[in-house]
Amino acid sequence: MLESHLIIYFLFAVIQFLLGTFTNGIIVVVNGIDLIKHRKMAPLDLLLSCLAVSRIFLQLFIFYINVVVIFLIEFITCSASCAFIVFVNELELWLATWLGVFYCAKVASVPHPLFVWLKMRISKLVPWMILGSLLYVSVICIFHSKYTGFMVPYFLRNLFFQNATIQIEVKQAIQIFSFVAELLVPLLIFLVAVLLLIFSLGRHTRQMRNTVAGSRVPGRGAHISALLSILSFLILYISHYLIKAFLSSLKFHVKRFVFLFCILVIGTYPSGHSLILILGNPKLKQNTKEFLCHSKCCQ
Repeated sequence: MLESHLIIYFLFAVIQFLLGTFTNGIIVVVNGIDLIKHRKMAPLDLLLSCLAVSRIFLQLFIFYINVVVIFLIEFITCSASCAFIVFVNELELWLATWLGVFYCAKVASVPHPLFVWLKMRISKLVPWMILGSLLYVSVICIFHSKYTGFMVPYFLRNLFFQNATIQIEVKQAIQIFSFVAELLVPLLIFLVAVLLLIFSLGRHTRQMRNTVAGSRVPGRGAHISALLSILSFLILYISHYLIKAFLSSLKFHVKRFVFLFCILVIGTYPSGHSLILILGNPKLKQNTKEFLCHSKCCQ
């Protein structure tokens, strides 16, 4: 018999899973329809579609973890499933990082030759970013399987296997280092890109406000909306990273409130940010409305 707080938690997990799958699925379907209509896909749409696909698989894995925790189902630890978990998680973080770099290059204004070069070529670099991320993540997976042994990621091993030997503890320490190293690189790139974008948007907004004091400046609302969207993305991204690092350093009982809260926060990032992307992207928002209206008419 499940306790009342576990039932409430599982309801939140189901809602989070449905919301994340729906929002990311909408992004994939809408961009897919646009590809069929125009026989081509814009670089941003390609990046968003790849990110949405990786997040759908990530949501499936998070929901699976919730089912395991709530109903105490045996956790499957085969090497293939672990490889897939690491691959999807790392790929999702890198694609989200490149999305921040793309927005920074397109919107921010930084008088530096390297930034100007990036601004001119960012659209052509998107396919190479995606391909490079796939290759990098594949190398990471090969490294894990060859040198650290393909087991469940460290924070999950802490939760499901409490009786560790000294030899396993050493292997865990190695995987903690690799875990932090793998996440640290995309995190630093993301922070640099997003902070540059925030400072650029903030400076531009202040200039617009000072230029015409007391009057409504065209485009000011759009810049404020973009700034709020980027800030929310930054908060979600960092909270996702910190929670994972927190889980990797400690041991919890699988049904304690701290662990359940951490898993819920981890699942909020891929679902919450995708919703922000739909609401903050005029083209994607309009195409989503048309798709939903067309779906209702067909019913």
